[in-house]
Formats: sequence, C-alpha cells, structure tokens
Amino acid sequence: MVSVAAYFFVYDYPATAKFLTPEEKEYVIARLKDDSDATRNEKFSWDGVIRALKDPKIWLYGFCFQTMAMPIYTLSLFLPTIISELGYTAAQAQLLSIPPYAVAFITTMSVALVAEKKKRRAPFIIGGSIVAIIGYVVLLTSKRPLVGYAGTIIVAGGVFPATAVVLSWPANNVSGQTKRATASAMQISIGDIGPIIGTQLYRPKWSPRHFVGHGTVQPFVIYLRNSALNSYVRPLVTSPRIFSS
Repeated sequence: MVSVAAYFFVYDYPATAKFLTPEEKEYVIARLKDDSDATRNEKFSWDGVIRALKDPKIWLYGFCFQTMAMPIYTLSLFLPTIISELGYTAAQAQLLSIPPYAVAFITTMSVALVAEKKKRRAPFIIGGSIVAIIGYVVLLTSKRPLVGYAGTIIVAGGVFPATAVVLSWPANNVSGQTKRATASAMQISIGDIGPIIGTQLYRPKWSPRHFVGHGTVQPFVIYLRNSALNSYVRPLVTSPRIFSS
C-alpha cells in the first residue's frame, strides 16, 4: 500500500516536484549538481549494469554492508535474553529495549552530520567499527547481565552510524546513474545475506552468553574496519569529489 501511494506523491526529480517553489527547485538542483551527476538526463543502459557487475569495488561495497547488516539484525536476537536475565518482563522489558536504539539514533544522526560536513566517510566507519568491537568484547567477557546490557548499548552506538555511512558510499562514489543504481541494488542484495547467516548464529541452546554469535560477528566488524582503513589510506574510487578517504 505504501508503494502504491508513493507512486503518486514521490517525484522523480526536483524540477517536477509541484510542492517546491521555482526558487526551491533551483536551489535543490544546484546542490545535486554540486554533489553528483544525479540531475543529468541519462537513460538506462545495460552497459552501466555490466560495468557495475565487473567492478570489484562495487562487490566490496556489498560485503562492507554485509559485515554491518549482520550485527544490526542480530542485535534483536540476543537483547531480549539479556533483559530477561535482568529480571524484567512484559512492559518493563519492552521499555528496556529502547536505550540501545535511542543511543544508536543519537550517534547515527551526529555522525551523518559531521561526515557530510567533513566530506569524509572512511574515518567514521573506522570509528564506529572500533566502538562496536569494544561492545562485543564486553559481551564476550562479561558474566553479569547488566554489563552485557551496557555492551549491547556500546555495540548499537557504533554499528548503526557505521552502517549509515557504509550505505552512502556507493551513492557518493559511483558515477553514472545506471551504474550507481545497480551498485546500490548489489550492495543491498549482498548485504542482506548477513542477517540470514546471523539468524543461525544466535540459537537458544547457545544462550545466554552467545559465544558463537558474538565470536563470529565481531571478526566481520573487524573486517569492515580494516577495509575502511585501507580505503582511507588508498581511496577506493577516484572521482571529482572524493568521499572514500
């Protein structure tokens, strides 16, 4: 239902948006031109699709998102166990599930604003990954539920902003509308394999410590940090405006 409604309310380009004034349209188009080739009238081409499929960097974008999608989606698999160990149920347990995501909201919005202002992506991915790694160390080593709960908040505070920045990488770096659209689709498709794997790592028989899950997810986050660090030293893509480094 939402997609059907969106067809009538979401406009393709600022120039066709009826709710914008002429001055607002001009302003938005100028910003888009300064940021990328999004305003260029480019028709779909299979050549752009093939170039995306052949570009190893596009696949790396997908694997980077996969390393973040796994911890994000698996967070909800072990958080209820920790809250239950704290002795809370029903409405109180629901309320205790809010703080990790509240912290994630604050860190994600803050990082997004600063990353856009600094025109940098990799340093913030590295920083968020390091915070998430610390959180998983706390989860792996703690025996007290309250400490594990704190570790979950640390993980959420690091992994969510890193994911947001990872998702913006191909949109900023890939040139050509068809290739960029294909890159975004590939990134989401490859990345969503992570949650499928994650559901098999957090099984009831391994609770409440979940050594298998935490011990498997943490190396994925370390992989992302190393990938971002490598791109910070040697940018993945050379473009008029470098966002990789």
